[in-house]
Amino acid sequence: MGTITGSSTAEIDAPLDQVWALVEDVESAPEWQGGLKGLDSLDRDNQGRTVRAEVHTDGKVRTISSTVRFTYDGPTRLSWTQEKGELKSVEGSWDLEDLGGDRTRATYKLEVDLGRMLSLVIRGPLVDLLRDMLVGARAGELKQRIGSGS
Repeated sequence: MGTITGSSTAEIDAPLDQVWALVEDVESAPEWQGGLKGLDSLDRDNQGRTVRAEVHTDGKVRTISSTVRFTYDGPTRLSWTQEKGELKSVEGSWDLEDLGGDRTRATYKLEVDLGRMLSLVIRGPLVDLLRDMLVGARAGELKQRIGSGS
């Protein structure tokens, strides 16, 4: 089966709370995360944060849709898992570490099992391309977004 796994890490010149504010705002993610085409909130917690969402991702050969559930363990961890969708499974997380001196280490991890059908279509160099887009670039995108002040 086709599996996409990986992680990326960046040290960001911003305090933990500032980085957490962007990470926990999952609805803004399509604005700065490459390959994430859309995120529609389905359910919110008592703080107004999205806990379940329909997510649309560029799968290069087609758009892939999944319903994911988010778990907030702020200000150091956001994790998510697929509840249903076109993929066999999806698990991901952001882990944030306060480095002191208004610096934060952000680590993004993702594990995707494409399942039997998508594995037949998405393989070889395309898997590497998706891994780079969906995993490899994430921490750098977060750092760039924080640095741009958006």
